[in-house]
Formats: sequence, C-alpha cells, structure tokens
Amino acid sequence: QVQPVESGGGLVQTGGSLRLSCAASGSTFSINTMAWYRQAPGKQRELVAVITSSGITNYADSVKGRFTISKNNAKNTVYLQMNSLKPEDTAVYLCNYNGVRSYWGQGTQVTVSS
Repeated sequence: QVQPVESGGGLVQTGGSLRLSCAASGSTFSINTMAWYRQAPGKQRELVAVITSSGITNYADSVKGRFTISKNNAKNTVYLQMNSLKPEDTAVYLCNYNGVRSYWGQGTQVTVSS
C-alpha cells in the first residue's frame, strides 16, 4: 500500500512561486510514474506534469516553461516547482503514484491572487 501526502500549497500573488512536495509512505517498488494533477472548481481534473521511474518528464502545454517536476527516490518524494504563477493556476493539486495500482493523495490548495 502506498499513501502519498502532499504539502506546500498556499496563497501567492501573480508571478510568484511555490514548491509542492508529495511524500509517499509504504512500498513504492511497483510504481512506474508519479504525477501532479489539478482540479479547479467546476472543471475536470487535468494532468499537470508526470515523471517516470527513469526520469522522463512531460508537461501540460499550459505549464511548460513555468513548472518543473522532479523526484528524490531515496525520500520517495516527488516535487513540483511552480514559477510565474497565474490566477488560472488556482486549483487543488493532487499527487498520483501509478503502477500496478493507482494511489492518490488528498490534495493541497494553491491559490494565485491577481
């Protein structure tokens, strides 16, 4: 069983930065990809960034050049560095560890004020 726990959300002004962390407890040997999703009120959940076990990354077009996903295998932690934040980035950000099964964290709120 893998339990991801997000942290690092908060309130920031337009143009600011935040760094989200997602630490997973339990055995992660079966995990192939780790990802960040977000869900804004009234909108569908969308994939923000993903990183594979070998370190390959991919990003949503809306965050390319502004967000960076990374991981620390020794700490079973995945990060999302968010720069040049915009009001449209406001959402609950959720961490996902995916392998044989898919595991979700509870989410952390990110609010970007204009």
